[in-house]
Amino acid sequence: MKISKASRDDDRVSVLEIIGNSGMGGMENYIKGFLANLPINQFSVTCICPFESPFTDTLRQLGVEEVYITPIEDDPPWRSIQLAVEVIRLHDIDVLHAHMPKAHALAGLAGSLTNKPTVATIHGMNVTSHELGITRAVGSHVITNCQEAYIQALAMGISADRANLVRNGVDTKVFVPNGGGKAFRNHLGLPKGTPVVGFVSRLEKEKGPDLFLRAAEIIHQKRPDVHFVIVGEGFMHDELEKMVTQMQLDKNVHFAGWWDNTPDIYPAFDVLAHTSRSDGTSLVLLEAMACGCPTVGIGVGGVREIIEIERTGFVSGAGDWQNVGDRILQLLNNPALLKSMKEAARTRVEQHFNVAINTKLTAKVLRQVAERGRDERFSKNTVPSPEMLTSISLTTSKD
Repeated sequence: MKISKASRDDDRVSVLEIIGNSGMGGMENYIKGFLANLPINQFSVTCICPFESPFTDTLRQLGVEEVYITPIEDDPPWRSIQLAVEVIRLHDIDVLHAHMPKAHALAGLAGSLTNKPTVATIHGMNVTSHELGITRAVGSHVITNCQEAYIQALAMGISADRANLVRNGVDTKVFVPNGGGKAFRNHLGLPKGTPVVGFVSRLEKEKGPDLFLRAAEIIHQKRPDVHFVIVGEGFMHDELEKMVTQMQLDKNVHFAGWWDNTPDIYPAFDVLAHTSRSDGTSLVLLEAMACGCPTVGIGVGGVREIIEIERTGFVSGAGDWQNVGDRILQLLNNPALLKSMKEAARTRVEQHFNVAINTKLTAKVLRQVAERGRDERFSKNTVPSPEMLTSISLTTSKD
């Protein structure tokens, strides 16, 4: 449903979402889930993105008032600052909500020029020095999605009244057990009953697809019947194909590319391996668990906050792909444990990582920051005292 400015209620908060990327990834999926659950009777949303894409089409379908396109860079060009300032005025924006450091820089500048407050959601496991510098310079409010980043923000000097911890969440009505696993397996030509270990992410160094293949090699040595599926695309694709050939895993590793309907994927896996080198609250982990898929992950960022060890999966040390392989073998060789983890994984997401609940928490922060911004602007625009009015009157009469 398209939101029109004319239908806006007086007490609705007008939010400008400045989004640092418009591709495919966890941040974009987070925003889609957030906007889909944001109550339109309480908020109106306008977006600024760096380019047109299927993601920007989705934003419009979700009821965004308008999507504006402009370069979003580390050193924002004047035309981007000018556009953001005019959008703030045109849509009577109450609060800016930035995603990714480049967007935070643009939001901070535009917010300062228009005297509007800025909220920056940190999507990774760390608050970078770049983001800290912006926050300290313009007084941004920060939302982190994992405990590690939240504590780091406080330790780096961001005051507790300007920082919140709101973990990511998924739609447990969309991501369900026993969804489309059979169709996905048939698409890959996997026979019924074949054990499958999955990896879902961009194929980039940060996400550790090479570590996944090293773990797969260990598993293959003891369980040659196991197949491995890589869902995603990225710069490492060719390098990964070479690794598969060198490891002689050509018949067991399947590259599925991007898969738009992700709820179809996870029920096809017996185990999801999450070998990222850096992560906050991983949506891939949460989606898999909501679909009843046990997970084995490398313990970086918020991964340790998601996986409940020995109940919903296992966590290995940073870079320890060998332990990832050993733990997956342990699960595949213990069907009873695998079954109990499937049920526990689903329950944990329902209780702690529900997107509807977590969107309400973020919405509360946006409303509070917007109201605080209004109060601060009001205090700066106090009514002149009688003495001041007299002084102005005398000055005017002399002129």
